[in-house]
Amino acid sequence: TTRIPFRLNQNQALLTFEDEEVAQRLIKMGKHAVNLDNKITDMSVKPFTLEMGIKFELHVTISGKKINVSEVPELSIPEDWMRDKLELNFYKSGQGGGGEVENVNYDKQSRTAVITFLRPGAANGFVRCTKYPFFVHGRCYRLSVSPNTNIHLEKFQLYCGVSRKTILLKGIQETEDDEESIQDMIEIHFQKPSNSGGEIEAIKYVSKGVTWVCFEE
Repeated sequence: TTRIPFRLNQNQALLTFEDEEVAQRLIKMGKHAVNLDNKITDMSVKPFTLEMGIKFELHVTISGKKINVSEVPELSIPEDWMRDKLELNFYKSGQGGGGEVENVNYDKQSRTAVITFLRPGAANGFVRCTKYPFFVHGRCYRLSVSPNTNIHLEKFQLYCGVSRKTILLKGIQETEDDEESIQDMIEIHFQKPSNSGGEIEAIKYVSKGVTWVCFEE
């Protein structure tokens, strides 16, 4: 289910009716005089339209053959030697994972590397491993290890939602009553058939500030 947010501003209300004919009838009327605590307030009814938005599916695939390595120590050795030492280090399966290495893509400037194992699933042993020992020149360094992921988007599309059962009320005058009391008065008014109203599924009124209301597609 897609949840679409809507910004409801101060002194506005959203009403969703059970019957869309009620909402469309109120919109055609445009203006409504509502009794709020014995004070008549002129409100305008507007069609409810969600702002243009984007929706998509995000797919993340974790590689079973590759791992990302960072915080590779800066050593005064050629890059080829560093690749060899990284390959030997991760080839040793006794350190919590690893196996025969197919390729080492090492970047000296960023101190990172991507280790590709020959056997599918060899990288799975590093899923819960964040630090990995790296032995070189008689010292033990701690490498940061993370899964290698492939992220791509699917079903990318624009949307502009319209609810024919919902109306937007504007121009609600402030009173001394609390927000809930005013909301009840508005609901009573628009539920009455004598006011061209009908059964209300949901209502939200904001007296101060703004709030976000989510609609499900």
